[in-house]
Amino acid sequence: MRVKAFGIAKEILGNSSIEIEPDTVLTVGQLKEYLFENYPEMVKLKTMAIAVNQSYATDEMLLTEGAEIVIIPPVSGG
Repeated sequence: MRVKAFGIAKEILGNSSIEIEPDTVLTVGQLKEYLFENYPEMVKLKTMAIAVNQSYATDEMLLTEGAEIVIIPPVSGG
């Protein structure tokens, strides 16, 4: 499955998207754990959100092949 990233998340991943084997990650919570383990700098984004098919997702949400998955980093304004 493809995971898209924006802002600082994109910088940490080193790309605007990454591919993850579907059997590695089944839920949004597992996706976050995967990102923290494989991209240690992601711990800086503990408050990041995950969107699935253009809606914010809870950690319990199941991820399916073909879903649009996006990492939304914390946003600060001025």
